[in-house]
Amino acid sequence: MSKPTKILVTGATGKQGGAVINALLAKGFQPKALTRKPDSPAAKALAARGVEVTTGDLTDRASVDAALRGTQAVFAAITPYEGGPAAETAQGVLLADATKAAGAFLLYSSVANADQSTGIPHFDSKFIVEQHITKIGVRSTILAPTAFYDNASFGVAQLKQGIYANALPVDRKLDQIAVSDIAAAAVAVFENTDQYTNKRYDISGEALTGAEETALLSAAIGRPLTYAQTPIEVIRQYMGADGAAMYEWFDRVGYTVDRALLARDFPAVKWQSFSQWAKTLDWSALLG
Repeated sequence: MSKPTKILVTGATGKQGGAVINALLAKGFQPKALTRKPDSPAAKALAARGVEVTTGDLTDRASVDAALRGTQAVFAAITPYEGGPAAETAQGVLLADATKAAGAFLLYSSVANADQSTGIPHFDSKFIVEQHITKIGVRSTILAPTAFYDNASFGVAQLKQGIYANALPVDRKLDQIAVSDIAAAAVAVFENTDQYTNKRYDISGEALTGAEETALLSAAIGRPLTYAQTPIEVIRQYMGADGAAMYEWFDRVGYTVDRALLARDFPAVKWQSFSQWAKTLDWSALLG
């Protein structure tokens, strides 16, 4: 397959899809954003940058088929947080089928170690999609990222109080990745789809403990932080049984990533450390 030029991006107004849009534009590709809400501020901002915005819904095959016309590849980032894991699986299966019918290449963003029978609902839902992709034989690559560095910036209220909170023990390592490195890996795949076809990669930047993360965040922010372990009951209350199962698995098992393989197969990707990522944020604007 020749290098694709026009690439349909799902989740284009979100963190991961948005980062992929940015990376594709920087490399001269023509990203096409799939969104249910073309009149949203985020979609309008993409259109203002020259991105083709097309209306579609991953529960509506006809709209996806229409969006795929004229595209050679798809970047699929699908979330379970709106309709739940079963809905995510259904959407992923629909998109894979539509991509196969269109004769396009599929880059599916899963989650690291989803193929390891974790028992975490939203890991298992993604792996069902992976299995379906393999079953139907669509030309594809699976990128399976670990947790996002970007999650550290979500607890702004606690950071303002000098606290960095996480559900893991302070000495438990957790693999994490910069969203921009997911996008960089996606671009590497699209630049040479033949090299990456039918391959699966668990991708991560760095594994670090809560203590290490707290120290690095303190240095980046310029103020001392104290680590606080969030009780799993609180996680269960706010993230449900799925979120609690994930953090229990993080503590009991945790991600495994072959960094030597990533360095070999993705030589152009920086695989930023947490410290490098933290220094890219404007913490004064975030924390006031």
